[in-house]
Amino acid sequence: MTASGLSRSPVGVAIMFATNGAVFASVLPWYPTLKQQWGLDDLVFGFVVAAFAAGSLGSTVLPSLAVSRFGPRRVVFWGTVALALLVAGVGWAPSGLVLAVLLLGVGLADAVVDVSQNVAGVRVESRGRRSILSSMHAFWSLGAVAGGAVGTAAASAGWDIRAHLAAVAVSVIGLVALAVLLTGPVPAVPAAADGPGGVEKRPCPGFGRIMLVTLPVALLATSGTMVEDIANNWAGLSSVELAGVAVGDAGVAFTVVLAAQMVGRFTGDRFIDRFGRVAVARAGGVLIALGGLAVVAASDPGLLYAGYALAGFGCATLVPSAFAAAARLPGVSEGAGVTAVSWLMRIGFLATSPVLGALSAATSLRRALLLLVAAGVVVAVLAPALRSGPARAPGT
Repeated sequence: MTASGLSRSPVGVAIMFATNGAVFASVLPWYPTLKQQWGLDDLVFGFVVAAFAAGSLGSTVLPSLAVSRFGPRRVVFWGTVALALLVAGVGWAPSGLVLAVLLLGVGLADAVVDVSQNVAGVRVESRGRRSILSSMHAFWSLGAVAGGAVGTAAASAGWDIRAHLAAVAVSVIGLVALAVLLTGPVPAVPAAADGPGGVEKRPCPGFGRIMLVTLPVALLATSGTMVEDIANNWAGLSSVELAGVAVGDAGVAFTVVLAAQMVGRFTGDRFIDRFGRVAVARAGGVLIALGGLAVVAASDPGLLYAGYALAGFGCATLVPSAFAAAARLPGVSEGAGVTAVSWLMRIGFLATSPVLGALSAATSLRRALLLLVAAGVVVAVLAPALRSGPARAPGT
């Protein structure tokens, strides 16, 4: 590939991540409106939105097989097209049951796109011999912030949800086509491990062995993604119920989390290079716990937003660090490692909203949000799972 092609590839991958962040985030500000419209209680709402995680969990080995068969660029494009069309369909959902079915499909498509774009990012990173994955995830957050902000503005202004989500779908499909073009061909496998940043191609062991090897990293990532799941499904609702925010402005809380996460990811590579992944992850866990305490104690928007900002910043580097580590685990191929971590952490997505909804129904939403504090503690404890071992490539 030419020098100009090498310089364009990270830009293309960045746009892939940004479109993936924006498409589903565009739906989230409408959740409180849809919940009120259909008269759903917290427990039922928790199960409805958990359909997204159920769909992604049901993907199992499909992302890895798709990447191996068709290559990451093609899978990202067609997966994003399917994702955008399903999101547009949410605007026409006549009930919570139909929404759950649509979210099931969205979760399946998102899982395939997620693994594919991360594999593309790892391969471009390896070829360029410099760290970019945290910044790529920062562009996911940037897209999510943009999608959440526009969705909040649309809901607050009383726009038609169908027109809004249709416009989102058209924009996302156009942008992902540009992303694929800019990324250009990527290596079939990462560069050989005989130079800095190289990753050696490894034979892939059995399913059980892969799960065992990736489990510590996946548990840490799952604790971090619990923050994202709570932000997706409950931040807006908690701002309405705990802090008295208007329903049309509920998307502000979600946007605050993603904005803080975006800042943390854009600065994450610098902090990781200086202090190491373990120290950065441990500090992130402390911030998540402190943010959770602030959210639980909040009775006004200021403290609630501050708590969500701390939690968003704290979880910023956890998923990209986990994917970077998974792609370089000893004895596991990059596609299998990334797929396994992605699949395992989606179990956490599946469990978070039903558990939080059940706790909220049994006690209160305020007490149920103590799950944020628990997630922060688990991250701080499991941070050493990101520590580089002698069999891993430099920089992991």
